[in-house]
Amino acid sequence: MSHLIPVTRDGGPGPDRRSFLKYTGALGAAAGLTSTLAACSGPESTNETGAGGKDGGTLTAVIGYGNDGSWDPTQTASAFAMAGNEHIYEALLGTDPITREPYPQLATAVPADPKATTWKFELRAGAKWHDGKPVTADDVVFVFERILDPKTQTLAKGFFASWLKEVRKVDARNVELVLKFPFPDGAARLTLAKIMPKHVYSRPGAWDDATKGKAIGSGPYRQTAHHPKSNTTFEAFADYNGPRKAAFDKMNWLTIVDAAPRVAKISGASADSEIADNIPYANIEQLKKSGMTVEGGAGMNNLFLMFNTAHKPFDDVRVRQALHYAIDRDKMIEVALKGHGKAASSFLNEGNPSYRPAKTVYEYDPKKAKALLKEAGVENLKINIMAVNVSWIVDCLPTIKASWDAIGVETTLDPQETTAVFTKMDQKKDYQVVAAASNPNQFGIEADLIMHYNYGPDNLWMGYARWAKNSRAKELFRLMDQATREPDASKKKTMVQDYIDIVAEEAVLYPVVHNELMTAWDPKQLTGVRAQPYPGINLLQAKWL
Repeated sequence: MSHLIPVTRDGGPGPDRRSFLKYTGALGAAAGLTSTLAACSGPESTNETGAGGKDGGTLTAVIGYGNDGSWDPTQTASAFAMAGNEHIYEALLGTDPITREPYPQLATAVPADPKATTWKFELRAGAKWHDGKPVTADDVVFVFERILDPKTQTLAKGFFASWLKEVRKVDARNVELVLKFPFPDGAARLTLAKIMPKHVYSRPGAWDDATKGKAIGSGPYRQTAHHPKSNTTFEAFADYNGPRKAAFDKMNWLTIVDAAPRVAKISGASADSEIADNIPYANIEQLKKSGMTVEGGAGMNNLFLMFNTAHKPFDDVRVRQALHYAIDRDKMIEVALKGHGKAASSFLNEGNPSYRPAKTVYEYDPKKAKALLKEAGVENLKINIMAVNVSWIVDCLPTIKASWDAIGVETTLDPQETTAVFTKMDQKKDYQVVAAASNPNQFGIEADLIMHYNYGPDNLWMGYARWAKNSRAKELFRLMDQATREPDASKKKTMVQDYIDIVAEEAVLYPVVHNELMTAWDPKQLTGVRAQPYPGINLLQAKWL
């Protein structure tokens, strides 16, 4: 299962509905892969552990998300695939997994003037694809033409189409990016455009192969096998000459979505993995006592509520606000999150560089909630919460029910598979309230990106909420567009903070709590690991002790 459902921001129409679910991993991967991959299933494929440490061998990682989503870098929001692609592919510029500061990857330098409307990049001399062929400017142009093609709907389009006009080949090792207006934040976004070999992915059916797991890049690791529902393996690419070389001869990433077997893989004296993500809060102390390092990354990861504004009385902002004021967030954090969370006081989490508290903060106030419902003329309200069955979301639901029941709102909890929830909305089925998890930090920490990921006139989430044509929504989208075009960082930050006040007040799609994501690793084996505030792992700066 993918961690979240992605949404296209302004800059082009969204992807078709089936593709939307497919590339998030919600529909899973098709069975057959090309002969490029040793694709098979079977338990023997998961046991490729090695000596590790000084003797080299295989690093074994346990990922708490499915590896059967799309591996096409222009489409995927699969937590597993995105993490894997960071090791397989390169972009013109990469970004640090924590600070998100850009650094040269395939390009030799970051733009000298981030406010320029033309950026020139020279490609690294001697860069090769995993099949041995050279990386050229044609490959760069090929990928960006796909992303910017108005007839091709990709997730990546939403991150580039609003500000990037075109990408031109200068010669075999030089390209130019032409911007529509100065957009300094674009440098960090380039990491989302993984450069892919034209000679491989221009072939008929190649993009379907990429969706199913075929991955050929220029990065420090090459994919050696992909077993959907089981594991994906990697080995160091001998011809890699880039900035962050492989530290492990081989890697074996296991997909174990269920918490108990995932924790067991890294627990105790018989542990046969060195690192695992998505550690349940209840297992933190157990793992620490067994000698593991367990650290959290606090970021955008959140439980949000989304209201169907076409279903009365949720078209009334007072009702939406009342239901937010009614929730005892402190209790939710204590009971469900074991203290590893913070109540939302803005759409952005407190650690975001653009954060400030919104003018409307939903502190626990059941009296105010009752007064707002009375003012809206709402009595005897019955609500069915359709929720994704992500374990920590399910843990939080009883607090919402108890809080709403306490103000006289009869509440029914209806957790379902993520696929089922969003298939119903894709089919335009009626619903009242959805509770789900989201983490745009998979793509970055830039506020403009995060907000457009969730809000915009062509945004799928706004289609689900039936809110995009609302007059208040149109005003919001106008202000968002103005902020995108503002090149001055300080002014842009203020503009974003101001329009987030509208988002908070309207509470159409809004976070309840932000929580930490926990990663555990063996400090006697590994060094250089940093816990991410988004799903997956990044081992480009890790190594054996």
